[in-house]
Amino acid sequence: MLAEMRIQGLGVIEEAALELHPGFTVVTGETGAGKTMVVTGLHLLSGGRSDASKVRAGAAKAIVEGRFTDIAGEQALRILSDAGADADEDGSVIAVRSVGADGRSRAHLGGRSVPVGVLGDLSEQILAVHGQNDQLRLLRPAEQRAVLDRFAGESVAEPLAAYRDVRREWLAVSRELTQRRARSRELAQQADLLRHGLAEIDAVEPRPGEDTELTEQVKRLAAVDELRDAATAAQLAVAGSAEGDPDLPGALGLLAEARRRLSAAEDPVLRDFEPRLSEASVLLSEVGSELASYLGSLDADPERLETILARQAELKKLTRKYAADIDGVLAWAEDARARLAGMDTSEEALEALAAQRDALADELATQARRVSEARRAAAEVLAERITAELAGLAMGQAAIEVTVNSREVDPAESTALTVDGRTVSAGPDGVDEVELLLRAHAKAPALPVHKAASGGELSRVMLATEVVLAHADTVQTLVFDEVDVGVGGRAAVEIGRRLARLARTHQVLVVTHLPQVAAFADRHLVVDKGTSDGVTSSGVRTLDGDERVTELARMLAGLDDTETGRAHAEELLRAAEEFTTASATSADSGGRSGKTKRRR
Repeated sequence: MLAEMRIQGLGVIEEAALELHPGFTVVTGETGAGKTMVVTGLHLLSGGRSDASKVRAGAAKAIVEGRFTDIAGEQALRILSDAGADADEDGSVIAVRSVGADGRSRAHLGGRSVPVGVLGDLSEQILAVHGQNDQLRLLRPAEQRAVLDRFAGESVAEPLAAYRDVRREWLAVSRELTQRRARSRELAQQADLLRHGLAEIDAVEPRPGEDTELTEQVKRLAAVDELRDAATAAQLAVAGSAEGDPDLPGALGLLAEARRRLSAAEDPVLRDFEPRLSEASVLLSEVGSELASYLGSLDADPERLETILARQAELKKLTRKYAADIDGVLAWAEDARARLAGMDTSEEALEALAAQRDALADELATQARRVSEARRAAAEVLAERITAELAGLAMGQAAIEVTVNSREVDPAESTALTVDGRTVSAGPDGVDEVELLLRAHAKAPALPVHKAASGGELSRVMLATEVVLAHADTVQTLVFDEVDVGVGGRAAVEIGRRLARLARTHQVLVVTHLPQVAAFADRHLVVDKGTSDGVTSSGVRTLDGDERVTELARMLAGLDDTETGRAHAEELLRAAEEFTTASATSADSGGRSGKTKRRR
């Protein structure tokens, strides 16, 4: 929850500190005193858009700091961990947002500088701000569908996730089928070229590295005479003349003479050289034998050379067309076969792809039906609960209907899907359109809320919706910004009661101008406006005892200085306290856990 918030240099607020109650905190003040700056600060703390015009005149920057305690939830804790946020000794985490007079914004979380979006991600898990702009937003059909899904929870979330998975696959297969049909002629031409190239390569049957191997063989066959002369001269130098010419003894003969002389020497040192010459003689004998074998293999073979040259010509035809060498040609062939497999435009391939698309469409229709059924079931409950809330808000004859219908479309649309014989639009959120309707009384027609409700009634409908949704909300802190505009009298008292009940399970912060609402709060904060040296500034203070009576009397009709006004304010406080006590006792007797009791 949000335990404390500090504001500095924001609008008319020079500096203020708000200590918030775990249950119900109310913020009041004269018109123009700066109550809205409290909500503006919360929006900034929630990662909202910064605006330099909100920075107090003469201030270098506006700063909003919030201290959050008892943060729970796997997602919220993961955001803190990923941001490297450090908690204080008491486990609380400090979030800071600053906006400079030049419009530049900075954010910090747990002592670490973070992108503003991180504050937004965290606030989605722990803080929800409901204001008059949210009322207008909730009148949009897409938002009304989101409201219903949020209220339904997992009963809609689970089939909707399955629907989205199937829809992605269905769209992918449908696009592929459309592309193949539209490009069938182009693909057929490409396929013919690929098949022709593969036929040419398969006819030659090249081997990896074959072109390099043939080049070496050609070089050897073309230079056979030079190679024979070189090998013959080398063999003669090693082994000597085959006729035993004493003038050409060769290296082996010279070694033999050297060994004979050394072995006959009287000096043992000289005799020790003889074994080493013996080893050299063995090595030279092996080289001589290999040279003889090489000479035997150098027989000129014009036919073999002609065959190799012809094979080289075949390979060069391939390397001119498909790659720089034979290894590249073989790689091209492998890629061509893979491409051919993916551009099968035969009737059989298209029929198989169409059958896959139709099977996915059937599965998608099944999943869409599951989503719609879950939404209709949740819509009935949501309508009943909002209607029940309206009964306590001086709209006892009014009834809410939440309709779930499918939007029919032209079958030619890319997302057209047949569900139960109707062609509907398969959007990312299902096939349904959700609309909130209001029946003003039993005989009145059900009309869209914005057409059937007056300004005050619309505020009550939206507040009833927010109260019902709050019970399905996982966030710990709920903020209501003057959602009671246009409401008064008995309805205002009922609003206060509902917010007080809501505060038993959530931390509730309300900015209001209604004394009937403020009387039910656990903590009452007032925004005061003053002038010093011609400069207007506002601050926030906590009201206790007699101060609270005075503020409520002022809110009633500016009667803070009359006995009548104060008596009325005291009566409001007594009535609120009696309701709170009775409500808490009822909760205890109903067997509720400690978590549902109103926190003091």
